[in-house]
Amino acid sequence: MNIQIKPYENFDEAEIVELYSSVGWTVYAAAPDMLKRAYVGSMCVLGAYDGEKLVGIVRAVGDGASIMFIQDLLILPQYQRMGIGTRLMNALMEKYGNMYQTELMTDNEERTVAFYRSLGFKEAGEMRCCAFMKMQ
Repeated sequence: MNIQIKPYENFDEAEIVELYSSVGWTVYAAAPDMLKRAYVGSMCVLGAYDGEKLVGIVRAVGDGASIMFIQDLLILPQYQRMGIGTRLMNALMEKYGNMYQTELMTDNEERTVAFYRSLGFKEAGEMRCCAFMKMQ
């Protein structure tokens, strides 16, 4: 398998909804218009491709100088545990490694926490910070 990491430039509603649905992110999958606006307004979106098929994506928002928030990292279930998420994150960090602050919010599951720790991320509390959020 030859997975290519490259910029995701043309929003394709069907493939994006398939990706979000495949990992159970149904609130996003049910709002493709919101997703399109989100993708258009993103600082960076990188896709992982198996041939022409989109199998994973990482999306970041921010100002491009001081802060980046990694909003989405999604891999089709049949492609998980193959290093694709790591490759996407590494490509994003290589492009924006000079960012003062890189943040993300994720599920508090052992496997997910271990993944982000392996990439050098720390929980906010370990840095004497706390996180707040408000959802609609």
